[in-house]
Amino acid sequence: MKINEIEQKSRQMLENVFSEIPFIKNVEITRQEGEEQDLSDFFVSLNTSERRVNLLVEIKSSGQPRLAREVVNKFLRLKEDSRYSGAYPVFMASYISETSANICKEGDVGYLDLAGNAYLSFGSIFISREGRKNPYVSTRALRSIYRPKSSRVLRVLLMTPERYWKFQELSDEAGVSLGQVANVKKGLKDWEWIKEGSRGFRLSDPRSLLMDWAKNYSFEKNKIFKFYTLEGPENAENKIAEVCGKINAGYALTAFSAAARIAPAVRYKRVTAYLSGRVNDVAGYADFKRVESGANVVLALPLDEGIFYGATEVNGMKIASPIQVFLDLYGLKTRGREAADMVLKQVIEPAW
Repeated sequence: MKINEIEQKSRQMLENVFSEIPFIKNVEITRQEGEEQDLSDFFVSLNTSERRVNLLVEIKSSGQPRLAREVVNKFLRLKEDSRYSGAYPVFMASYISETSANICKEGDVGYLDLAGNAYLSFGSIFISREGRKNPYVSTRALRSIYRPKSSRVLRVLLMTPERYWKFQELSDEAGVSLGQVANVKKGLKDWEWIKEGSRGFRLSDPRSLLMDWAKNYSFEKNKIFKFYTLEGPENAENKIAEVCGKINAGYALTAFSAAARIAPAVRYKRVTAYLSGRVNDVAGYADFKRVESGANVVLALPLDEGIFYGATEVNGMKIASPIQVFLDLYGLKTRGREAADMVLKQVIEPAW
């Protein structure tokens, strides 16, 4: 949404919130102009059962942590301004994440978003609403870091979260342009997921990044081919490996097929693997039958070759990186989410 639309909806949200409290009267919301705009976007004045209260409301197009911290710091500086007059500071945006909400609370700043999440605490007023979903999904800037080329950078960073990277090093390792690295870094910085130093930058919160990526990731965006075989999972996987070796095709097991090898408690019946090409040849040699339903073998041509980054070999079988395996499992139904959690706790987090 454009900032003008957000301001309009923010005014309406403020009016709705205060109208729900019987002892709040005479609410006046004024758009700040001129020098007063240095203080905030809106000036709100209202009567409680005790006294007249003033609020300074700062509005941003996004509630990302970087902007939340900017607003908190601004209000901290304004406390020295005589025009502040003890007014209660409030941050508003289309959606305020849990991280941004905590930043506001730590800085004694209230918040309210267009989803209805709120934390307002002044005088006898206390309003706390949490857990309402983002009706505007994610911002364009955040979504962009999960695009195929950008995600190559994420895979490198998530595989080595403790390492500091220079732009050129990361560009070379991920196989993307310097501009792509810069765009990803900006997106991560906006959400305070990186730490910078003289040696470059690294991830500061890899788990939050991985979980958010998983929520925005879909295995179905790859080109999917479904087959049926009378062979058991292990024999079917051995056939894939054998055939790919013969015809010089790249492959990597993923989802349950990979998880069972790195988190052995996982049980499964469906084989899933990425191929670098020649799907029909692999299926033909392995005697897999193409089906529309009831498939127990899923072969995928990846949307981007970066999916193969970090692939390893376990007992002679090539498997996708734990990061990729987690992403592919997370979007599946209940058992997939459980297996993803096992991979995270048993493999990924110990490596971090």
